[in-house]
Amino acid sequence: MSRFSFNQITAKHWELTEMVKGLVDAGVDKVALWREPVAEYGLERSAALVRDAGLSVTTLCRSGFFQLDGWFDDNRRAIDETAALGAPVLVLVSGGLPEGSRDIAGARAHVADAIAQLVPHAAAAGVTLAIEPLHPMYAADRCVISTWDQAMAIAEQHPAAHVGVTVDTYHLWWDDTVLPKIEAAGDRIAIYQLADWITPLPAGVLTGRGLPGAGCVDMRAFHDAVEKAGYTGPIEVEVMNEELWQRPGPEILADTLAGYQSI
Repeated sequence: MSRFSFNQITAKHWELTEMVKGLVDAGVDKVALWREPVAEYGLERSAALVRDAGLSVTTLCRSGFFQLDGWFDDNRRAIDETAALGAPVLVLVSGGLPEGSRDIAGARAHVADAIAQLVPHAAAAGVTLAIEPLHPMYAADRCVISTWDQAMAIAEQHPAAHVGVTVDTYHLWWDDTVLPKIEAAGDRIAIYQLADWITPLPAGVLTGRGLPGAGCVDMRAFHDAVEKAGYTGPIEVEVMNEELWQRPGPEILADTLAGYQSI
């Protein structure tokens, strides 16, 4: 429990004030927030709400999407929002191919250049940029950074305090080379996230994640790898699932905690 962080998207429709109360009542003291509901409630109000409740914000999700017009200004705003919430880490989903493009190598090079442009602002704000490699099925539309190696190749161009990598079990479990690489990553691990892989995947595939223990991911192997890397930070459960979202927030939290504790 001391490392558990509840990612807000896991109970997408749980209103922020009610979620904060539910976390406190359950003895949870860490939360990962998302930009959209924070903006809806108000950045300053959100920061005050979690601070007054004694919650620490482990990450802000998410920014990136470097294929879009206006990416530079939006990502700088996201860095400022992360700092305002007192969160140490901003999760980056790099974005897919520009419309009409097939140049995935060029898109990946652009991601590296874009992150390099953001590093000075992030460093000044005390925020670590966490590059998240997503499962290859998302490469065209959501994230051209598909593997641990691709994310690390970008991160290692910068100090670890400024750019790290997200370990997300849902996106990395399929890669038979990834566990020893995680073990060797050391302080490049910026955040560790749990979600299980369940089948059949729904249409659109985005909301097909399961709570820890519900699918086929060897969570214990990932735990062992991040422990060997020396990672002692928070462990977020981040699940996007339409059926789960239809349930009351307190029930979602209770089952999330049960899944987390079961592994």
